[in-house]
Amino acid sequence: MKKTVSRFLSLLMFLFSVMSAEAAGESGPDLQTPHAFVMEVSTGKTLYEKEADVKVHPASVTKVMTVLLIFEALEQGKLALDTEVVTSAHAKSMGGSQVFLEEGEVQTVETLLKCIIIASGNDAAVAMAEKIAGTEEAFVSQMNEEAKRLGMVNTHFVDCCGLTDSPEHYTTAHDVALMSRELLLRYPQVTQYSDVWMEDITHVTSRGSSVFTLTNTNKLLRAYSGCDGLKTGSTSMAKYCLSATAQRDGIRLIATVMTSPESKIRFNEAGKLLDYGFSRCSIYYDEEMEALPPVEVKGALKKEAEVKYQHEFSYLSTENEDFSAIEKRIEWQEEIAAPLEEGAQVGEYVYTLGGRELGRVPIVTAYAVEKAGYLDYLSELWIQWAL
Repeated sequence: MKKTVSRFLSLLMFLFSVMSAEAAGESGPDLQTPHAFVMEVSTGKTLYEKEADVKVHPASVTKVMTVLLIFEALEQGKLALDTEVVTSAHAKSMGGSQVFLEEGEVQTVETLLKCIIIASGNDAAVAMAEKIAGTEEAFVSQMNEEAKRLGMVNTHFVDCCGLTDSPEHYTTAHDVALMSRELLLRYPQVTQYSDVWMEDITHVTSRGSSVFTLTNTNKLLRAYSGCDGLKTGSTSMAKYCLSATAQRDGIRLIATVMTSPESKIRFNEAGKLLDYGFSRCSIYYDEEMEALPPVEVKGALKKEAEVKYQHEFSYLSTENEDFSAIEKRIEWQEEIAAPLEEGAQVGEYVYTLGGRELGRVPIVTAYAVEKAGYLDYLSELWIQWAL
């Protein structure tokens, strides 16, 4: 019942998004923002772009890459969330958005992650860069190496927080979406931090302890249903930037807006882009998978074995396709012979639409199947003779 209601609500949301997109026109919404990009995360499919490969200054959206490398260091065991980080004089000296770390102040990696993701703390970003690479410069080299690996061909970083006004620090709306997608795919736990609206941290210095409240710079969190990240940025050179992500009914999108003329326009138009993107996406769930008969297993103690689907099937479409035309068929392996481990694949359930394959679900054994031995065959012959 809950699943049916969920599907009904999702359909209503989809129809509303379609109407919104039609009102915006087939070419996408009319924007004041000069550079924009929308991507579906799981497939990487581009849903909309506007001057998305023009090099621009990213301001604090730079920190998407910084956060990506922090999570990578955690994954590799170079850091732990409770690892302590000492603030250097260089980190303390950062201007712009900051959390006012003092030289010599000790904070954990997790606290500094919150400072970077929630409050866009430049000082916290530099402290983490130094912890990971020794110097900010060395960390920036790692950022540029990662950008190349991700195919961010129009990106070059000069610092780890976006505070510099150097013309050599640049990226594009498209490239921002690429690094945002990488962060969300590899480390989805980032949204546990980027979705936080306010949280207190405690400064402990030689002058004593004091509470500091982190406030999220992403106003879209409270203005757009399903939004749970990701990163804002603004400087006089970059104007107003945003990499926004939202998830609805299993579909996650990224909308990037760069050099918006005003902060309010940045958030409003990111919402329009997400609406347009969701209107282009729909998910097919197979709730009527064919019942599977037992399969014959050659050379087994038991002649037949129970089988099952390894998982359910879903398909994401970005083309508003007719799901009623989806065709399904079972493909069994040519020979299924013992022994078989539990979960051994014996076939596949294949989905096609208009002659194009959408995907496959493995069909596997429900339990282990043992091979018959010499004595088993003698026993079977004896039983048949006795009958």
